[in-house]
Amino acid sequence: MDTTLRDGEQTSGVSFLPSEKLQIAKLLLDELKVDRIEVASARVSDGELEGVRKITQWAAQRGYLDRVEVLGFVDTPVSVNWIVDAGAKVLNLLTKGSLNHLVHQLKKTPEQHFAEIARSISYAQEKGVSVNVYLEDWSNGMRNSPEYTLSLIDFLTTQPVKRIMLPDTLGLLSPVEVLDFFELIVGKYPETHFDFHAHNDYDLAVANVMAGILRGASGVHTTVNGLGERAGNAPLESVIAMIKDLTKFQINVQEQKIFRVSKLVEQFSGQHISANKPVVGENVFTQTAGIHADGDNKKNLYFSDLLPERFGRQRKYALGKTSGKANILKNLEELGLSLEKDELARVTQRIIELGDKKERVTTEDLPYIISDVLQNNSISKHIHIEGYHMTHSKGLKPSVQLRLNVYGKSYDATATGDGQYDSFMKAVKKIYKSLKKELPKLIDYHVSIPPGGKTDAFVETVITWDYGKIFKTKGLDPDQTVAAMMATEKMLNIVESFNQTNTKEESTYYGNEYRAVAG
Repeated sequence: MDTTLRDGEQTSGVSFLPSEKLQIAKLLLDELKVDRIEVASARVSDGELEGVRKITQWAAQRGYLDRVEVLGFVDTPVSVNWIVDAGAKVLNLLTKGSLNHLVHQLKKTPEQHFAEIARSISYAQEKGVSVNVYLEDWSNGMRNSPEYTLSLIDFLTTQPVKRIMLPDTLGLLSPVEVLDFFELIVGKYPETHFDFHAHNDYDLAVANVMAGILRGASGVHTTVNGLGERAGNAPLESVIAMIKDLTKFQINVQEQKIFRVSKLVEQFSGQHISANKPVVGENVFTQTAGIHADGDNKKNLYFSDLLPERFGRQRKYALGKTSGKANILKNLEELGLSLEKDELARVTQRIIELGDKKERVTTEDLPYIISDVLQNNSISKHIHIEGYHMTHSKGLKPSVQLRLNVYGKSYDATATGDGQYDSFMKAVKKIYKSLKKELPKLIDYHVSIPPGGKTDAFVETVITWDYGKIFKTKGLDPDQTVAAMMATEKMLNIVESFNQTNTKEESTYYGNEYRAVAG
């Protein structure tokens, strides 16, 4: 049973719109094919009532109404009437599973509480509503007042209750305790259907669910992405993978749809999924170390049963300072590209250099990097930027201190301008004026990032120059200004090549050769 729409919505800051609730309910039942969904708590608000009505109207048309459940309270007739008004047919009745909660919160005796529970169940039946029962704080009850908790289960087995639901309300149990408690309870009541509802406060929710299943739990509760109060509930995606791979049980959930549903819930909830979250995290099917890609190439040495294709995903090979040639080859295959051995070595070295500046180089960055490396290889480097210091302050003009190395000799200049790149170019012009060298005219300046890139993407700056002939240079860096400076450095060296050419034919050769590389 998935409770994303009820317990998941109790995540701090999460509130689904009625239309969002309906979309999630459709995905859970129609796409993922979970067995049941818990969609709301009774009496919360008019908006909650509207959301449940949307779901029950749709579910009735699809024949799913008995799979849509609503949490209600021992408050005859209020919760039951609310559920009937919402069009639902299943009540998950919240009772007190520990003596501590009963005495200090309700201030009632077990006999009083049991009588009120019986009245709620009877009234629900009169209204055509079936009942499951939650034992709130069951885990503390089993620890501290097992006589009371077991007497409540004794009583419930005499009532027309479909399921008894045992929650680790505060997420405090260990897998060993779950094993012991379920072994005791299932052994004592072998004909009763028990659900287990885990919370993740000690990061043990999935392990506890596994323990409950292994000792006879007939149902388990999850939420998409592990949404829920405090540290959340047992994540649906991890529980599904665990059941399929680590137990003998069969389930109907369509796991290849999990990632799509996860991303939609992430969008609707506003709760970002951690990059290293199992099954649905951005990085969990990404190999970073080159040795892993090499092993995968040879005999899938780093594969496990958790294949990304199961969940509608693909394995990726990250590019960065630890990736190595094997990762790069995997990414080149994906792009349909091939490089010569020396070109691959240069691209690998460039990725390592860029990886030191940027956390992760993406597959989308790779064509930019290859183009940058091949272009660099085609240009003789007699001139290079040795160092720079840039300032950009509100109310003050940007300024640049520049050191340019020309044929082994360093030249310094400082300049201010209308922007950092303008300041840089004015410093270059000062140095070139002192050397009695001419610079081409800048006629176009274009900035782009890889498709789908984010704010940390590489920036490719392409500058078009006029030096008696039109040519382009490009630079690549996470910083836009630095990328433009690199493009300019290439321009200075190309111009130097033009100037060293003694004949028109040779000059044309350099220009055509460069245009071919630039593409």
